[in-house]
Amino acid sequence: MKSKRYFNTTGFCMPERHYMIDPLRNQKIIFDLIEKTQYFTIHAPRQTGKTTLLHELAHRLNKEGNYISVVFSVESAGYRSITEEIANKKIINSLYSSSGQYLNKKNCPIPPEKYTKDLTLENYLIDWAISQTKPIVLLLDEIDSLYDDVLVSVLRQLRNGFQIRPKRFPSTVALVGLRDVREYKTKVRPSEVSLGSGSPFNIKAESILLGTFTKEEITELYSQHTKDTGQIFLKEVVDRIYELTGGQPWLVNAIAREIVVKILNEDFTKKITLDHVESAKENIIQRRDTHLDSLIDKLKEERVKNIVSAIINGDGVLFDNYDDSLLYCRDLGIISETKPIRIANEIYREIIPRVLNRNLQDSIEEEGETKWYIKSNGKLDMDKLLKAFQEFYSENSEVWLERFDYKEAGPHLLLMAFLQRVINGGGRINREMAVGTGRTDLLIEFNGDKFVLELKLKRMPSARQKGLDQISRYLDTLGMTKGYLILFEIKPSSIIPWETRVKWEDVTYQNKNITILEM
Repeated sequence: MKSKRYFNTTGFCMPERHYMIDPLRNQKIIFDLIEKTQYFTIHAPRQTGKTTLLHELAHRLNKEGNYISVVFSVESAGYRSITEEIANKKIINSLYSSSGQYLNKKNCPIPPEKYTKDLTLENYLIDWAISQTKPIVLLLDEIDSLYDDVLVSVLRQLRNGFQIRPKRFPSTVALVGLRDVREYKTKVRPSEVSLGSGSPFNIKAESILLGTFTKEEITELYSQHTKDTGQIFLKEVVDRIYELTGGQPWLVNAIAREIVVKILNEDFTKKITLDHVESAKENIIQRRDTHLDSLIDKLKEERVKNIVSAIINGDGVLFDNYDDSLLYCRDLGIISETKPIRIANEIYREIIPRVLNRNLQDSIEEEGETKWYIKSNGKLDMDKLLKAFQEFYSENSEVWLERFDYKEAGPHLLLMAFLQRVINGGGRINREMAVGTGRTDLLIEFNGDKFVLELKLKRMPSARQKGLDQISRYLDTLGMTKGYLILFEIKPSSIIPWETRVKWEDVTYQNKNITILEM
């Protein structure tokens, strides 16, 4: 029997239609702030449940009857050429049209066309608040879509009203968007009049970052599907999905939907396996759904490029927790919230290098139909594959490294592009990249075998020794004794011929068999 509910990957979630967990489950702080008539901000990456949370919050507050609450978007005023006057009208129209979804007629504000005073957001909110017996909780979505004097104007009007709340202005206002409030300053032209404080919204009491799902929450979400259909997501399947997604809500839903709907065709009698999870991951990456496309689009931005390049190389970064580049990437959901700084989840770690080296991947053609890097027993010949890469690198790197937008990460991206054939042949590459490690670790799995590759840029003469120490420790954590250390010259001298520069050496180090490749 077909389930009435399904895994949602578009728009906000509704409990009667979608599998979902209570978006307000860990948000006691929000109710405390509302009770204390505070103003606050909520921010999170796209498709992590902000709008779902806002709708649930407004409906719950209205149902409980102590407040009247409305969610509305200010995105209609979100373009640079708009005037303050037109922006005010658009924002007020959005508020009025949205209020009908949440409130009965007597609690709605007056229709804007019937408003007789000067139509500003501040005046409109004052008159609405005066007309009501209950305090108003106003939830402004997409606040960071506003620019320049329009953004300044809206924030100033809200700040003016803060002084006369809750009788003559909304008791609580929440500004909701992708970015934390400190980032709003970058949306204002330097020539704009200052808001008069270090923060453009200095009346806010808290800035709330919405988190990702825990493994337990993913289990709870998937158990709703099991209850409806009898189809079970086994613990090993949930564990793998958590590894792949890092709990990112859209990815968690997208993987489940891909398995249930696309791969198993809603045949709930079929068992969900780890192979289905891997196929779903690959399908989503190959298809580049809207969510992944919006992530990829951000890779072109300079401050994202600086951080992502440093992560791929393992470079240290001269930033702290207050650095806007780090905060920007974190708020977009590209990097992890905790140290060490790394790409947020395995799917992002997979798709980012693929996108950055796509042109190269497309140009690396297989020679004939036979996979020359596969042994007769179906196993991967890693030595043969890496020797072929050395030859490819010596012949092509100078041309390709110039073409890369991410030039600093070029050598790493070249190798990852070359190894993509392993994935295309049914294998898996797990990438470990983190700021400050000085390296990138690749764990390649193919037909039951595992291979450890450590990539390191030769920035200092000590790079080889440090690399040996690092790969030895990494092999210890995996319980392995064989690995490959790949050292890239950053700016190879054109005087030294490639046949001298390219080296292959097998060494024993700390009871490990390590093959060192230099190029």
